[in-house]
Parts: sequence; structure tokens; C-alpha cells
Amino acid sequence: MPDRAGLCQLWLTCANRVEADTIAQTLLDKKLVVCIKQTSVDSDYLWEGAKEHNEEVLLVMDSRSEFFDQVEKEVAKLHSYETFVLIALPIVKISKAAETWVNKEI
Repeated sequence: MPDRAGLCQLWLTCANRVEADTIAQTLLDKKLVVCIKQTSVDSDYLWEGAKEHNEEVLLVMDSRSEFFDQVEKEVAKLHSYETFVLIALPIVKISKAAETWVNKEI
């Protein structure tokens, strides 16, 4: 199913709340995202052949897929990880009012 007019959610884990806040405010100021939700998460992953565990902050951001490259560029300037994971998920359905809001703001 095609995405809804290019709308997407971007997911990004950050090292801590300060980093997450800095990235969030930068992306909002540049109008690359319209809304960012932050939540604490426990992350388990493989890094350089070893299992790792960290407490991180997950950003779930509402945006447009056309902004992905710009978001990635801004995140690269601000993120502390050598390899951060920025994921875009297409929106296949959204309420009409929310779609109008996103398209008006960014």
C-alpha cells in the first residue's frame, strides 16, 4: 500500500534526554518534523561482536519522507553515536485533520 502523500514517522534512539532534546528542537526549528514524541527505552543490540545493553531515549517523529536526507544530515551533526539508526516508516492511513495539520506546518 503506498504511503499517504509522503507522510512518514521517523524513529531514532538517542544516548540521553539532553541529546534527544537538542535533536528534537533543531529538527522542529528547521521545520523538518511537525511533532516529536520522546520515551525512555531499554535497548539490547549487537555492537562490534558483543551484546550491549543501554538505557536510551527513543524519538518518534512525524514528518514527510522527502525530508529524510535533511533530517539525517542534521542528526549526524548532533548525535553522539558513531553509528546512529534513523528509520523512516511510511504512513498508510492518518486522520484527515492530522494530515492537514502536518501538511500545513511542514
